[in-house]
Amino acid sequence: MNGSYTLNELAMMTGFTTRTLRTYLNQGLLTGGKENGVWRFSAEDLDRFFREPFVKEGLRIKRNSAVFDFLSDRSKKGNRACVILDLPVSMKKANEISAFFCDRMKEAADAVFYFGWDNGLARVILCGAEEQIARITEAYRAAEFTD
Repeated sequence: MNGSYTLNELAMMTGFTTRTLRTYLNQGLLTGGKENGVWRFSAEDLDRFFREPFVKEGLRIKRNSAVFDFLSDRSKKGNRACVILDLPVSMKKANEISAFFCDRMKEAADAVFYFGWDNGLARVILCGAEEQIARITEAYRAAEFTD
């Protein structure tokens, strides 16, 4: 990936809507730049954003609710999986990992992805159809991300 994220990719990673992210842009909680009319956010932009106390709490709530919703859904049709990866990595490596998952999620029709990075710990949450989650996690393991 080119080292930057679009508004849609940031929405996918955080669980915030693009409208909410635009509000954060207007409030100055999120910074980025427009490239050919498309918002782009660097790893440093995301690091600042994820460190904002208000945002940090919102991300925690979004990630917790994703797991809670998965556990409480008793009407699942077919095999479902929820995987949480806690990865002690640098911001540079976290950027590579989040880019990897953003790319993989474009192929996953029945899965959700949440990502956060805070003080050297990246957290990835994947929930969805078992075969899709297995395929994504196997590809992640094969990629051998090491710091």
